[in-house]
Amino acid sequence: METLEYPVKTREMHNHHFDSTAWNDFKFRDDDIIIGSYAKSGTTWTQQIVCQLLFNGEEHHNVGALSPWLDLRVPPTPVKLEMLEAQQHRRFVKTHLPVDALVYSPKAKYLYVVRDGRDVVWSHYNHHANANENYYAALNGPGLVGPPIEPPTDDIVEYYREWLEKDGFPLWSQFENVKSWWDIRDLPNLKLLHYNNLKKDMPGEIRKLAEFLEIPINEDKWDAIIEHCSFDYMKNHAEDSAPLQGAMWKGGAQTFIHKGTNGRWRDVLSEDDSKRYEDMAYERLGEECARWLLTGEM
Repeated sequence: METLEYPVKTREMHNHHFDSTAWNDFKFRDDDIIIGSYAKSGTTWTQQIVCQLLFNGEEHHNVGALSPWLDLRVPPTPVKLEMLEAQQHRRFVKTHLPVDALVYSPKAKYLYVVRDGRDVVWSHYNHHANANENYYAALNGPGLVGPPIEPPTDDIVEYYREWLEKDGFPLWSQFENVKSWWDIRDLPNLKLLHYNNLKKDMPGEIRKLAEFLEIPINEDKWDAIIEHCSFDYMKNHAEDSAPLQGAMWKGGAQTFIHKGTNGRWRDVLSEDDSKRYEDMAYERLGEECARWLLTGEM
């Protein structure tokens, strides 16, 4: 009988956002759910879906508080670990780390959601450009390792080019992140998701996700679950989804839950700028993984 090989943590990652050491002291439970992604790839949407399945379509659960980003530098790791240890419901925790910088447990179920990097950049530019002084003070405060994160210029094309040519700047590498999870796609406790597929058939994708997580669906609550996972609902109840109820952004939670659309880059990027991303994806990821990232097709 073949023995499964699970990933082993081989490094720590520290920057204005990350403190990967948080995973070293996290005490896994057998039914934990870990939601991974590269930033702005549909993470909050996936958290909302999992929350609705776990809480049977109930409204007004603060997803940002229930499902913390464990490897974010703030608030301090002990605060998050204590809060998670006190939770009695089935836990669902967020990460933006590549696989080799976290602790991967055979006990947990993992979801990893991806999105075309061009859509990621358009979403993150809104996130980054509209961050307020609280955001920068928190990320650049005590304990910062490496250079601070600074407000972007007014030119989104310049922002995109810098992100691409500097391998994810001012965040971290999307290609490295995606490839690390793609490489373990055959593990039985990992399910890969794509933003495009959630947009195309959200009810169908939610049912597959529920089956993977072994969460029975109460059909009497199905319509409520679907409604509460829609973009319009999340936008209108943004305080329930945004971290710290939107306190880090100008305009609050409504700014954090922005548009949820794809393809805003199509009328802005030149053909050469757009193709450069596709070429780099195939070069860095290989044909199968790049096709999945760009289209959602496996």
